Amino acid sequence: MAKRKAVDLGKSSEEQDLRSILAQNVRRIRREQSLSQEDLAFRCDLDRTYISAVERCIWNVSLGNIGKIAQALDVEPWQLLMPEK
Repeated sequence: MAKRKAVDLGKSSEEQDLRSILAQNVRRIRREQSLSQEDLAFRCDLDRTYISAVERCIWNVSLGNIGKIAQALDVEPWQLLMPEK
């Protein structure tokens, strides 16, 4: 199976920045909780490769999946979308 590459499909810089913020927050919070990508994926009933892709800004994440990830990390969904201070 060929590796997928991130492709810029004309997304606004604001949208790309939001995906980057989500990716950074998911990775940071997951690591703070000493969870592997596999552990997080199991907790939110998603595939480990999906979590990896989210953390690398490969996928646009649905609101439902943001909710699942937030619940698995025991944070509010909005916290995943806020820039770190």
